[in-house]
Amino acid sequence: MSALLEVEGLTTTFPAGSERVPVLRDISFQLHAGRCLALVGESGSGKSMTALSILRLVPRPGRVEAGSVRLDGRELTKLSVPDMRRVRGREVAMIFQEPMTSLNPVVSVGQQVVEAIELHEKVSQKAARERTLDLFRRVGIPDPEARFHAFPHQLSGGLKQRVMIAMALSVRPRVLLADEPTTALDVTVQAQILELLRELQAESGAAILLITHDFGVVNQLADDIAVMYAGRIVETGQRADVLRGALHPYTQGLLRALPGRAQSGERLLEIPGRMPSPKDVPAGCPFAPRCPEATPACPAWSPRFTEVGGRKVACLMRESRGELG
Repeated sequence: MSALLEVEGLTTTFPAGSERVPVLRDISFQLHAGRCLALVGESGSGKSMTALSILRLVPRPGRVEAGSVRLDGRELTKLSVPDMRRVRGREVAMIFQEPMTSLNPVVSVGQQVVEAIELHEKVSQKAARERTLDLFRRVGIPDPEARFHAFPHQLSGGLKQRVMIAMALSVRPRVLLADEPTTALDVTVQAQILELLRELQAESGAAILLITHDFGVVNQLADDIAVMYAGRIVETGQRADVLRGALHPYTQGLLRALPGRAQSGERLLEIPGRMPSPKDVPAGCPFAPRCPEATPACPAWSPRFTEVGGRKVACLMRESRGELG
């Protein structure tokens, strides 16, 4: 089955002095209709920048330097600006992590969703308003008729997040890029949102790229996992395989650090050191300085994937020990 969204060799750079420094390095993955891929990793690993690069929304002076982004075979990196605007929202929608900076402060939240619907579909304003109110109910916004007329500054962070989710779902996109979609939401509303995303997939066959650090959300929604570190993907596989038997030392460290893994009163395990800034990423394996299994060969090793049975991992130790075979 061909992928709905194919990302291949995506590289995004920002200037640093007289040079351009990669913040994304050779990112490749596929999103299939009706499936959810979770992109996980520490803050600063490049997860959000991956979504912005797909949508050609990289803030200046950054730019997509190389790579391909194909939606159902159509190359998005080559589209004109007007054509790409038509793709955003209608075919590929995004739930942004920061709703306060994504909502227009001088337009009511309900009208903003109505305008998003009218931009992409030929419907009456009455029909767009009714759909907006229905979405407000489905995402758990109390008293939706009153909230329709509210301005962003009059809503809590959680309510603004729900408005952003309603807007992203308003025109039933084929691909949804969800950047920490349940941030600032309580457990009950989080469950409602995850169920709504599952319903979207069941109804429309949409593909979801879920950007999150919450493995609980990953376990509830994702079919597949891609783990990012320092602007690279270091491991991919089906959710159950990765959670049950992570192969990359970085993925193993993330899972060991989960609160549920520690006994009451025990100190949480942590990965020593810090992720390097983009301009200081080592030439070899980027995780080598923090890796408990690193050998003298790792800093000089050129990162590459080994693949067996649908699993991929970029690790010299796994490759040399034949653990994937």
